[in-house]
Amino acid sequence: MSVFATLGSGLSQAADLIEPLFGASATAAAIILFTLCVRAALHPLARAAARGEKTRSAHAPRLAELRRKYAKDPRRLQEETAALYAETGSSPLAGCLPALLQLPVFFVMYHLFTSDGSGLLTHTLLGAPLGGHWTQALADGGPTGPHGLVYLALFAPAAAVATWNYRRARTTMARNAATGPAPGRAGTAGSGTVPGLAAMTKMMPLLSFGTLVSIAVLPLAAALYLVTTTAWTACERALLHRDHDRDGHADRTAGEEAAARAGTAG
Repeated sequence: MSVFATLGSGLSQAADLIEPLFGASATAAAIILFTLCVRAALHPLARAAARGEKTRSAHAPRLAELRRKYAKDPRRLQEETAALYAETGSSPLAGCLPALLQLPVFFVMYHLFTSDGSGLLTHTLLGAPLGGHWTQALADGGPTGPHGLVYLALFAPAAAVATWNYRRARTTMARNAATGPAPGRAGTAGSGTVPGLAAMTKMMPLLSFGTLVSIAVLPLAAALYLVTTTAWTACERALLHRDHDRDGHADRTAGEEAAARAGTAG
């Protein structure tokens, strides 16, 4: 039995179990429950990634010093940076692992609700077909029609999470800039090591809004999975990084007060 058939059968059985509670939308509820189970299983990895991120933040001054020291020697900078990550037991890619492990699950979910042989295309969420798209909902009754409202109910939390992620990413970038290399020749070392890194870094906060585009083009079932996992990620990050964010806010406040005092003295 293929992985598609196995997951499809599992979703169908779960939907049958909870049908007395959710009626015709039981399959959609089963997708949400399945997504929550996947994220719960990946939570230990998210905790490890959060610890690694806190470790990297704590050693940010050392990394900035390496960039200043080896501004003219990119190879040595790369070696010393790798040695620092090895010493601290952290990796800049550790935070990507939970997202990467979700990709196979997402692709399986996408296949189930785009394949005629899955037997799931006729299932609905409040009347909107799980295999349908936003364009079909717009054609059936417009953005405020019965099916359009289902998509609006997904767009709303996705937009809220994207805005939160955007503001958090901007705050993190500002904090890193405050603790990063000083302006001048040394300050260009980090951005000069990888061409285009500065422009890509500025664009990263905007990627959070890509979820809204995905909801518009993906089948409803895949969009439902995406919104659920995105909301989980936001809540998880807020929980795991609450101490770090509070410390960062205190540091920014202290810096602003110091700057104000300096300006008054000047």
